[in-house]
Amino acid sequence: MSNTRRKTNPTKVNLFLDAAIFAVFLLALDPRLTGIALHEWLGLAGAAAVVVHLLLHWEWIVGVTRRFLGRTSGAARLNYVFDALFFIDLVVISLSGLMVSQALLPLLGLGTPGGTFWLVAHSLSANVAVVLVAVHAALHWKWIVNAVRRYVLRPVAAVGQRAEVTS
Repeated sequence: MSNTRRKTNPTKVNLFLDAAIFAVFLLALDPRLTGIALHEWLGLAGAAAVVVHLLLHWEWIVGVTRRFLGRTSGAARLNYVFDALFFIDLVVISLSGLMVSQALLPLLGLGTPGGTFWLVAHSLSANVAVVLVAVHAALHWKWIVNAVRRYVLRPVAAVGQRAEVTS
């Protein structure tokens, strides 16, 4: 009996995790669309997914951190600095979101300070994130296009071709 295990394709995992993060971000962008409770749960799920994303890229983060001032490409430095700023913005969104929580933390019996400062910080950091998401996608556009082509479009086309052959 052979115990062969399929190795998980990291590019495929990254593509679908990133697509899920993007979808959650879009859904959570306007709490009037989802309602406050779902907005907060989506924010929590998105933050958890970003942590998973960072863990999946941990070797790259550590490697570029070590080589940042030494031998690394300009593109790696640009991505590193940009991603660090993006991470800081996501931390501000998450922290300020918790500070103004109307559903999630009260459900757990926890109070929040609320206040205009946290609401403004949450709104501004969310608006900045829209721009950062667009820049992040632009910086990784070639990877996105190649991954979508390989793991979405080709399999869909293959299913279509099989359907034509059997009909």
